[in-house]
Amino acid sequence: MSGNVTSLFRGTAAHSPSMAALTRESGEAGAGPVDFCIPCNPYFPTPAMFEEMAGRLRDIITYYPSGADTITAELCSLLELPPQCVAMGNGSTELITWIDHLLVRDSLAVPVPTFGRWTDQPMETGKRVDMFPLQESAGFALDLARYAEFVRARGTRTVVICNPNNPDGGYLHKQALVQFMDAMADRDLVVIDESFLEFADAEAEPSVVREAMLRPNVVVLRSLGKNFGLHGIRFGYLVANPALAGRVRAMLPKWNLNSFAEHVVFMLRDHGPEYAQSLHQVRRDRLEMAGRLSALPGLTVYPSQGNFLFVRLPVGAEGTVVRDRMLTEHRILVRECGNKIGSSSRFLRLVVRPQVDVHRLVSGLEQVLYGSRRGAAVPGPATGTGYSSGTAAVDRLVSETNGAGMRALAAQPAGPPGLAAAPAAGTGMPLPAAVPVAPAAATVGPMPMPVPVPAPQQVPRPAPVPQPAPYPGPVPVPHPAPAPRPTPDPVPPPAPAPYPAPAPAPAAAAPYPVPAGPTPPGVPARGGLTAAQVRGTDGLESVPAEGRPASRGWPDPAGMGRTG
Repeated sequence: MSGNVTSLFRGTAAHSPSMAALTRESGEAGAGPVDFCIPCNPYFPTPAMFEEMAGRLRDIITYYPSGADTITAELCSLLELPPQCVAMGNGSTELITWIDHLLVRDSLAVPVPTFGRWTDQPMETGKRVDMFPLQESAGFALDLARYAEFVRARGTRTVVICNPNNPDGGYLHKQALVQFMDAMADRDLVVIDESFLEFADAEAEPSVVREAMLRPNVVVLRSLGKNFGLHGIRFGYLVANPALAGRVRAMLPKWNLNSFAEHVVFMLRDHGPEYAQSLHQVRRDRLEMAGRLSALPGLTVYPSQGNFLFVRLPVGAEGTVVRDRMLTEHRILVRECGNKIGSSSRFLRLVVRPQVDVHRLVSGLEQVLYGSRRGAAVPGPATGTGYSSGTAAVDRLVSETNGAGMRALAAQPAGPPGLAAAPAAGTGMPLPAAVPVAPAAATVGPMPMPVPVPAPQQVPRPAPVPQPAPYPGPVPVPHPAPAPRPTPDPVPPPAPAPYPAPAPAPAAAAPYPVPAGPTPPGVPARGGLTAAQVRGTDGLESVPAEGRPASRGWPDPAGMGRTG
């Protein structure tokens, strides 16, 4: 089975094969493997909710659902959001697709590694994707000041941030994110992907949905399948000012949401306390799981605010081998991250699960990494080897075009000389700085060579990782301190753009250039909403669905599920 499993993973590009595909390939009856790969909530829906859905199964799959407007109105009533500011999609990836087609004109910036659709979708439509590498030496933390400099140096028009980020779980505090949004007020679009934010506990109200509705160029993307443990029911939503949300909503089919999505949305009002408790349990399990994994020799666990943990395997361990052996020998499915741009096969993303499953995971990793019965995946001391990301074509694309679109790759000469070298162990995947390029559709001939990256000595090296003591119980995993900022080489000015550059702000106003200060509470921001409108006046109030009781146990989305 091992060879078949490997071929399945190789055939899924930047993602993992579906559980259905793995089950068919295994040919084994009964329950599938213990799933540490698909990041969904293991405690919600409750068994009683599943029984209720099973009892209604015939009606759910027989009849048409209500229109998307009806389902969206119910969700907005539950979350206390104005329906004019919300668009629901058949999964967040459908909304990413429409954002790309409707709102992204020529270029998009995104930190990597991150969710693959934020790099792949724009490249598939010929956009330039400027990839900002998160450094392993800094714990994959996103430095917003340097990211802002990166965006301005390249003249990128659309900016994306995932908070928490996938796969590393890195988190940005709300105040810093709002300042960054205001610093990017002169960009076409700023997208904040909060697909995993419900699992964060770093602050009481981490979401920026309210602030997004006040601004003319900000979209917040949110997932329902991940939070509610229902990936198979494709549903998610975005929040923005009425103009942006309306553009996306107008393009969506009337019945883009299925009957399962409708049934779940209308069930949620009566199950707010259970949902809040499920989030609380996931956060406790995350702490427990991080402590258990940190006790494994040579395994590094990065701080996370998602419902998953990003771990670096010991030196010499190859992630694809670990993945395949965990599945075939222990029936445990893990996410190896070698096909994620900016990562390598030395990293795994492990979903937070109940303690009984974590015990099985740790036991399996101990046998695969250090056991001798079938051969350990980790060589003895001082015999570790380099590792490869396993994505030479992707590395070549990033190295030579910095994501200037798939069609730009076709213009490159084929052959081994174009392939990027594998990154050195412990350094992550350093990406070259890219010069601004024309849209891929107009590219003719070879792309210009990238500007060399700063010398390696400018990046601070991580301190040696001490060997952990035997596991005494759950221990908190502190967030790493921000890495010292190296002095960058002078960046040549970008090519002139058809947009006037914003007036520079005083140096003390913010850690990065801010073209305009935050919008005052009663003033609309260049076509956005006023604070009064967001609170529900001026015809934008959130109207409860007819005949439905007021929601209980469901706070507004800025602090959803913080009870319990």
